[in-house]
Amino acid sequence: MSLRFIAKDPNTDGANCPTAWADAEKQEVVLQGWLPDEATLAKCREAGPIPDSEGVIRIPIRMAAIIKEAFDAASGAPVQ
Repeated sequence: MSLRFIAKDPNTDGANCPTAWADAEKQEVVLQGWLPDEATLAKCREAGPIPDSEGVIRIPIRMAAIIKEAFDAASGAPVQ
């Protein structure tokens, strides 16, 4: 697996925080985030069921540049 660490949420203590990785081989981004509460899950399920093989996570908007970097790295685009 060609999983490359991109960054953790810069506004956390560095432990148990949202994190982004890129997998250029599979052209995928892997994200770690906070689990949603039941109200959020219920709202998400309005769009359709969530399969057992999938999950919903919460990521702070302040990580937008980190997530973009992960997508760029996964697609093979030059990382700024």
